[in-house]
Amino acid sequence: MNRRALLVTALVAVLCLAVQACGYQLVRHNGPRARVALHGFRNDTFEPGVAALVTDGLAREFVRSAALRLVEDPAQADFVVAGAVRALETSESGYSSVALALEYEVRMELAVSITRRGGARLPLGDSALRESERYLASADVEVARNNRSEALRRLAGLLAARVHDALRGRELP
Repeated sequence: MNRRALLVTALVAVLCLAVQACGYQLVRHNGPRARVALHGFRNDTFEPGVAALVTDGLAREFVRSAALRLVEDPAQADFVVAGAVRALETSESGYSSVALALEYEVRMELAVSITRRGGARLPLGDSALRESERYLASADVEVARNNRSEALRRLAGLLAARVHDALRGRELP
């Protein structure tokens, strides 16, 4: 029994050393967290619910952020983020030998307004607000719908991360 305890202790020590040696560490944000108010995005497309996906993706990014804190009252916020889903287009991107679509591509474009306390607007590059995602076509309507929904969710998350990163780069007053 004594030998087993020694073996377990040695394994734990080796594991601790391996974790320390890999260089992985938690990143901490020192300093005050910028407060961000998020208005629900407007949907300028014919796709129901796409603005809610983008708003939800942004809220998730802000909640996970160590540098930004999501607040409800815009009067208490250092930044106010608002916007719209400007465009959403779907097109075929891959074909089979008999001209059937095997893959579709969905493109999303956002219009985002970030306003600093005091009214100054922060510019965002247009390229950061446009992205596309491919998804597989299927003869099964339900599978095709689910594939498209997942592609839209990934697009919303990616664009939300870009807005978060652009805002985080300007977080200090």
